[in-house]
Amino acid sequence: MLKKHREISMFVRRTIKNNEKVGIRPSKPYESFVAAADSHQELSFIEKDVRNYITREVRNVSKQDDPKEFGKYLLRMKEKNQNFFFEFNLEGDHSIKNVFWADARSRATCEYFRDISFDTAYNTNMYSVH
Repeated sequence: MLKKHREISMFVRRTIKNNEKVGIRPSKPYESFVAAADSHQELSFIEKDVRNYITREVRNVSKQDDPKEFGKYLLRMKEKNQNFFFEFNLEGDHSIKNVFWADARSRATCEYFRDISFDTAYNTNMYSVH
């Protein structure tokens, strides 16, 4: 299922918007489409397409808003748990230059093992990062 062949129909878009209005979680609409089609292979889109559609079109979050929304998410996590740690730096164009976060469980694991390495290249191409 190549990206250029995937498509979300108007019916599916309307259903997604209606589900979002009533607060149905993003994973549920996709599951309902799979059930209606009897298989995910019968659909012309994947779950990621539904999530991207919700983020970009329904919630109107653009790529330029991603760093701001991510920062808000990190602050909410810190409010929920004072042991949550994060730090990130932005580029001049407000894109994220680097970011690090650790929840209480991760911090406890680091204390226990003490010898930790990080894969700094993991998933770097999502935003054309080299």
